[in-house]
Amino acid sequence: MDRIAQLLEQLDREAYVADPAIATSLHLALELRKPLLIEGHAGVGKTEIAKVLARLMGTDLIRLQCYEGLDASTALYEWNYARQLLHIRMQEKDGHAAPGAAEAQIFSEAFLLKRPLLQAIAHKGTPPVLLVDEIDRSDEEFEAFLLEVLSDFQVTVPELGTIVARERPHVILTSNRSRELSDALRRRCLYLWIDYPPFEKELSIVRRKVPGASEALAAQVVGLVQRLRTAKLSKVPGVSETLDWAAALAVLHASHLTPEIVSETLGCLVKDEADLRKVRGEMAAGRLPVGAA
Repeated sequence: MDRIAQLLEQLDREAYVADPAIATSLHLALELRKPLLIEGHAGVGKTEIAKVLARLMGTDLIRLQCYEGLDASTALYEWNYARQLLHIRMQEKDGHAAPGAAEAQIFSEAFLLKRPLLQAIAHKGTPPVLLVDEIDRSDEEFEAFLLEVLSDFQVTVPELGTIVARERPHVILTSNRSRELSDALRRRCLYLWIDYPPFEKELSIVRRKVPGASEALAAQVVGLVQRLRTAKLSKVPGVSETLDWAAALAVLHASHLTPEIVSETLGCLVKDEADLRKVRGEMAAGRLPVGAA
């Protein structure tokens, strides 16, 4: 438990406001060398955990941003075809065009474009932190491929042979639950759910991340955001939006919230036109008080 308390202190020094559940999950993932799957609402700090962990360990952060249509070649490696073609032409021009030698040269590591997964596997030195961000945005075929990579941490490049990781990278996967992940992936990972923070925790985050906001303003901002999360908006503001709004208000030298400044800056917090109309309507009707924490 001393290590978990130490990890909490380290996270705090990196301005990441964590709790024992987060610190314990990170500690176990590091000790057991298992991937950590972090799920939660958008904007609650899932990606930031991987960034902070890389800083704490003094190692590289390698990020694979997932999206619909992501395939193995984009995530693993590609050959630098333009450079290969240029090399062949230069060889022909110089009269050194022996087919076997030329082929061996252009299919060497110097012409290999390593994408995030291969970068993590072939990494030298301190094991990196591999962030597989928003894995739920990729399709099921890519998820199945990723399972194989995470199981063995090796990949075969036909022209070069099998590349095996010297040490397993530390893997963080994040998901916003836009689709359900497979049981096979979940079984291979430790699991952490991050919910919207309670008032005191979110206020502490704003204090750490936006020191330019006064104590009164920070409390009012967090209080209003907490109420908006119960207003059945189509796009609920996350902690990242809270920080954006608090930073914007600090830039405008606002000392406290007023209906006018809330209306003028609401686009920093609410990112949907229908939600904007709804919030402004609630304010105008007096059902959403402004200025009270």
